[in-house]
Amino acid sequence: MHALIRKSAGAVAYVRANSQFIHISTTSTAPSIKQTGLYGYHHLKTAKGFQRFVDDAIDRSEELVKYIAGMPSSPQIIRAMDEISDTVCSVIDSAELCRHTHPDREFVDEASKASLRVNEFLHYLNTNHCIYKAVIKAEKDSNSLTHEAQRAARFLRMDLEKGGIHLCSEKLDRANELSIDIIQLCREYNENIIADPGHVDIFPASKIPKKLHHLVSPIYRNLPGASKGSWGSRDSVKEKGFRLVTESSTLQGFLQCAPDAGVRKEAYIQGNSVPHANLEVLDKLIATRHEFAQLMGYKSYAEFALHSTMAASPDVVMSFLLEMSKVVRPKADQEFEAIQDFKKKSSGDPSGELEPWDEAYFTWLMKSAAYKLDSSVIGSYFPLRQCIEGLKVLVESLFGVTFHGVPLGLGESWHPDVMKIVLHHPTEANLGYLYLDLKSRKGKHPICAHFAIRGGRRVSETEYQLPVVALVCNFSGSSLAPVRLNHSEVETLFHEFGHALHSLLSRTEYQHFSGTRVVLDFAETPSNLFESYAWDYRVLKTFAKHYSTGDIIPKELVESLVGAKKMFAATELQRQIFYALVDQTLFGEQPATGRDTIAIVADLKRQHTSWTHVDGTHWHTRFSHLTNYGAGYYSYLYAKCFATTTWQRMCHENPLSLDTGLALRTKFLQHGGAKDPADILNDLVGSGIVRSCNGGIIPDITSLCKEMKLL
Repeated sequence: MHALIRKSAGAVAYVRANSQFIHISTTSTAPSIKQTGLYGYHHLKTAKGFQRFVDDAIDRSEELVKYIAGMPSSPQIIRAMDEISDTVCSVIDSAELCRHTHPDREFVDEASKASLRVNEFLHYLNTNHCIYKAVIKAEKDSNSLTHEAQRAARFLRMDLEKGGIHLCSEKLDRANELSIDIIQLCREYNENIIADPGHVDIFPASKIPKKLHHLVSPIYRNLPGASKGSWGSRDSVKEKGFRLVTESSTLQGFLQCAPDAGVRKEAYIQGNSVPHANLEVLDKLIATRHEFAQLMGYKSYAEFALHSTMAASPDVVMSFLLEMSKVVRPKADQEFEAIQDFKKKSSGDPSGELEPWDEAYFTWLMKSAAYKLDSSVIGSYFPLRQCIEGLKVLVESLFGVTFHGVPLGLGESWHPDVMKIVLHHPTEANLGYLYLDLKSRKGKHPICAHFAIRGGRRVSETEYQLPVVALVCNFSGSSLAPVRLNHSEVETLFHEFGHALHSLLSRTEYQHFSGTRVVLDFAETPSNLFESYAWDYRVLKTFAKHYSTGDIIPKELVESLVGAKKMFAATELQRQIFYALVDQTLFGEQPATGRDTIAIVADLKRQHTSWTHVDGTHWHTRFSHLTNYGAGYYSYLYAKCFATTTWQRMCHENPLSLDTGLALRTKFLQHGGAKDPADILNDLVGSGIVRSCNGGIIPDITSLCKEMKLL
């Protein structure tokens, strides 16, 4: 979202003008076990409480706007601006988490209304010239500001200008209309993904092996009978089949294990051809973002989105992606040929072509054959309880902090599966709070994500507002069938925990920079770094234990997992490059006439992957990153490069040492977005991790190429 907001919570307060801090006269609304509202906010004891939550946030923000209009000192301006951001984000972030996870429809509906109301209020804030003048004043008065406050002033000014405050009134009104349209289109796009996952009906039932029955539902159809009933009428014979709902994760699991090529093809085409309605929604989103960017004086939405990032421009991003595409292509082609040869030999058809619906199936067969992998054996070492223990091992070993559950207050939780964790340091006291909501359930959004609920910030000379976050996943299981993770799910858990640690361990003065509130192409670096911990035997042996025997995971099994991961690593990297190229191209410069997104995606796939495009499919209509990472998906590749270099230079030798953790915390995680990311990376691992390119910054790819044997 544009302008003031970078996320998280607040409290009702009054202003005391003779201090740089804005002192709080009422009881803090910070989450604690003594409070009885959702996430600890006393407003949220009922769903209707979202209305009062919004009212109070708007009232407090308007008080602060009046205070800022009086032109207090520059430090006070920045502090007040940060409290506005904190106050408004308490509603936005709570509503966003609620919309994705709460089982009560009334809560979800009220959260959606609250989100829309606050976003409308943001447009008032983003077009307030008193705020803009005050921020400019503070930015110019740099001598009275700390380094972090100077950076905050600069970012606040740029964020306001992203909302169009510098435009004439007519253009500004249009920019506000477009901003609201963009929010609504993004929401519609994502709601369509949930509402229309697609399905395919498969007959006869014998086409689906028993090991896939947990992914499908039985269905029946009538066939004409061969015998007559007692009244002379012809009976119907019911034939059993199965219905596969082609939601992304379900489809992937199905394609990996379905032996019937015809069934795989049918499932692949259906799953990659929904939701059809998003073709039109995406066209509108592209056009709306493009018009908005041009109002702001940019040639494209990509140029608008990237000008304040490390990359700085689409040209820099495209040069990076094209370089990566060129480097990975030879090995990706080799992997494709190996899969194709394997298919021909195993099917007995030397002329059989390798199709996109074959990839998951034959790569899994090849991995299983090479490394004797059995998913049920792997999962037996990763019961969810032990994986949570693994998170505890990480923070205790690296950072010397305890990680333990605390009681939830009445009304604080949204489901019985939710756990609340506190991170506690022996000398620094509590560092922050983490909600864990890890199991799948009906009505829960099928995502794995980190949600900020409240950002850390300095409230007074003696008080620091502790961060609160939620880690949400969708691991299948129940109280009757305890959750056991496959290894890719363990990697996902560690990835999201990396985001959570970024939030929990940051200690910025302003919530505007707390934790993951960093420039777009730096945000995924901690999460990618912590993925590496999920692959290291020295880490896994501390928690990966058999659910019944308690035996530690065998080193040979971990080595097999690592070997299997590397088998088709170039193919996976090529896929990520392709996704990033699609994202850049769709939101790049637009021709005078509209473009066919299906044709664009098909052309890019032919140019930059080893695989063919299947006519009639449009997988990009459920590629949700086009909404929340518009023109920014390349950041995952930046992060992969940064994280690989950091792991090899800093963590690989002794991944669980306190020295490693101290460096990660003090040189990296604690800074959030308060420090230039290139400076953070150079301070952390030394020079050579980044390169200059045409006015922007790109990662050095040497470490990644070395790890993947691409050079």
